[in-house]
Amino acid sequence: MTQPDTAVDSKQSRKGAAVVAAGALCWRKRSRALEVLLIHRPRYDDWSWPKGKIDAGETTPECAVREVREEIGIPVQLGIPLPTIEYPVASGLKVVHYWAAKVDTATPQPDGREVDDFLWCSADRAAELLSNPSDREPLDALVEAFAEDRLATWPLIVVRHAKAKPRSSWTRAEGERPLAASGRRQAQAVSRLLEAWWPERIVSSPWDRCVQTIMPYVKRSDAKLKLVDAITERDAARKPGRAGNTVEKLFDRRVPVAVCSHRPVLPLLFDVLRSHMPSHLGELLPASDPYLAPGEAIICQVSSRKQGQVVSVEQFRAYDD
Repeated sequence: MTQPDTAVDSKQSRKGAAVVAAGALCWRKRSRALEVLLIHRPRYDDWSWPKGKIDAGETTPECAVREVREEIGIPVQLGIPLPTIEYPVASGLKVVHYWAAKVDTATPQPDGREVDDFLWCSADRAAELLSNPSDREPLDALVEAFAEDRLATWPLIVVRHAKAKPRSSWTRAEGERPLAASGRRQAQAVSRLLEAWWPERIVSSPWDRCVQTIMPYVKRSDAKLKLVDAITERDAARKPGRAGNTVEKLFDRRVPVAVCSHRPVLPLLFDVLRSHMPSHLGELLPASDPYLAPGEAIICQVSSRKQGQVVSVEQFRAYDD
C-alpha cells in the first residue's frame, strides 16, 4: 500500500505499470455516521469503487473526476488522497490511484453500461461487499481519516505559471513578458488539472505570464480572480512578508483557492504552508530551486474542522505535450 500523503505526476506513475487507473471513494455523513458509495459493474458482476483507465494526455486526478462523472453522473471535487493499490492483471501490473470525494446532495445516475446499480452503505457493509480485497485498503484509510476528523477539507493550491518567453529575448517591461507558445498550451492543461479540485477563487500575480496561465480556468469555471502585486517577483523581493501574508490570509477564508505566482516567490509561499502542517508533510514541499516546473502545482487539503491545519500534500504537473 502506498502512503497517501503525497502523489506524483501521472506520467511518472506509469513507470513499471501496464495499466494506470484512477477513481474516488465518494462519501457522505448521515446521522453522524460515515457512508460510502459502491457501484455494481454488470460486466464483472462485482461491487467496487468508481474508477477507470487514464486517457492519453490526462493526469490521474483528471482521470478520477472524469470516471466518477462518466460512470455515475456526479461532478466531484477531490479531497484527500487515499492509498494507491496495485494488483496483477492479464497484461501485467495495474496501479489505481484513489481520492476521497464528498457528495452532499447529488444522486448517482449509473450510465447503464459500465455501471448498472449503486449502493450507499456503511463502511463495514462496504468491506463485506467489495469484490476485490485490495479495494479495502483505501476504505480503511477513509474510515481512519473520518475518525480523526481529517476527511472534511478544502483545497489550497499553489501553481507556478506556465512556460514563458525567455528573459534573454525580452526587451520590454518584465511584467509584460508573456507565455511562450508551449506555455499557452500548458495553460490549457493547467485548467484541466485545476478542474479536479474546482477552486472558487484564484489569486494571481498581475504579471502577464501568471494571468495568461490561469485565465483558461477562470473563463471555464467563472472563478473569482484577484490580482495581488505582493506576489510579483519585484514586490516579493522588496517586501517578502507581504507575499507570505497573501497566503496566510487564505487560511482564514476557508474557500477553495488557487494561487499563481513566479519561481522566485514560491519558497516564501511554501514557508507559510509549512507552518500549517506537521513536519512529515512539510518535508514533502519542494525545498530547492526551481521548486516547481512551469505549470506544476502543489495541492494542500486544509481541514474544515481544525482551523488552518493542512492534512495532505500532493504535487502534480499539468500534462505537457
